[in-house]
Amino acid sequence: MPVRREKITKRLIDSLPSAPGEELVIWDTDLPGFGYRVRPSGNGTYFVRYQIWEGGKRRDPRVRVAGANAPPEEARKKARELLAQVALGEDPAAAKVAEKAALTVADLCAEYLRAAEAGLVITRFGKPKRASTVEIDRGRITRHIVPTIGDKTAAKLNRADVQIMVDRIGRGDTAGEFKTKSRGLARVEGGPGTASRVAELLGGILSWAELRGLVPGPNPVRGIQKARSQARDRTLTPEELGRLGQALRDLNDTLPAACTALRLIALTGLRREEAIGLRWAEIDFGASCLRLPETKTGKSVRVIGSAARDLLSSLPRYSAEFVFPSRDGQNSAALKKPIASIFDHAGLSDARSHDLRRTFASIADAEGYSDATIGELLGHAKRGVTARHYIVRPDAALIAAADKVSARIALALSTSGAAVVSIRRL
Repeated sequence: MPVRREKITKRLIDSLPSAPGEELVIWDTDLPGFGYRVRPSGNGTYFVRYQIWEGGKRRDPRVRVAGANAPPEEARKKARELLAQVALGEDPAAAKVAEKAALTVADLCAEYLRAAEAGLVITRFGKPKRASTVEIDRGRITRHIVPTIGDKTAAKLNRADVQIMVDRIGRGDTAGEFKTKSRGLARVEGGPGTASRVAELLGGILSWAELRGLVPGPNPVRGIQKARSQARDRTLTPEELGRLGQALRDLNDTLPAACTALRLIALTGLRREEAIGLRWAEIDFGASCLRLPETKTGKSVRVIGSAARDLLSSLPRYSAEFVFPSRDGQNSAALKKPIASIFDHAGLSDARSHDLRRTFASIADAEGYSDATIGELLGHAKRGVTARHYIVRPDAALIAAADKVSARIALALSTSGAAVVSIRRL
């Protein structure tokens, strides 16, 4: 294992190879005991080593003081603080062991949420978890994980504990009504599907914690029995689209923003969060597309049809930034509940905005468009390097497809539900 002795600086850290292939240790020449270790994979950590005597025997513990992204001076400051504790007769390494041993599942989940809020939990797309996803995680933690296993020691959590949690959630033990921040109630039913999603979240939390030395491996979620999450396949029929269109007309005066946002979702296949959070600067009317800098799958160019373009161009600009602004204009509006009430008014209480996204895809499929084209329209397709970095205007054929699909949906929404039997291809 190569060992070097020189002053640890940012320039030095930045000059190290991204994957050295073998472990490398650098000892700081300014502060004895302070070092930087790089693993073969390239992961680096700042640490401090000190000596302590117990029962006539010497120990040389190492304690991690910061991750690779920390500035060297900040890590050196923490190292000095630890060495000062050692000079006073304390053992920081033993204290950390005791702290980990006492960490409960509830404590661990709280640490995870703090890290996620700070953008330190990375998704499979290589991006920090979005705030909306973190809030979903928070709900599953507070309503399912903490009530069932929150008091258990995280380091001692086993597969049986997790299985019991899943079983309890699956049979509805955690169901109930919970107050929300928006002066409402969240009705939680539990069930096998919820149990499966909570188990997946817990597995992710424990994997995150294992990488940071907060819990040992292996992950106790692996190998448990849980129901396989079933993807929803709800789509709206032409008759249901007609009923929804009538509801939009009925409620347009009382819920104008929600009605417009829901109409936009129907005409584009956007996710609810993408539509509600849309900014004027993201609309490219000339290229018939939306240029979204941040979506579930990262940066995305979303083609829109003429019906959606006409809708957007007709909207008043109540905010210089947001298409659907909040009352103070500083953020986008919270329209989840108003949108749900529109579905309820239409007699479609089992449907929500994401079902319109599936409906958009279903109609595109009925028009004979390929999976690749539909994926592009919905922002699913994994495009190549050329498309991602050099093509700045959407393909004309893709725009024609968006025109055709959005026109069919616009026709369905404008037709009385009772009168719609089928919508012929345009």
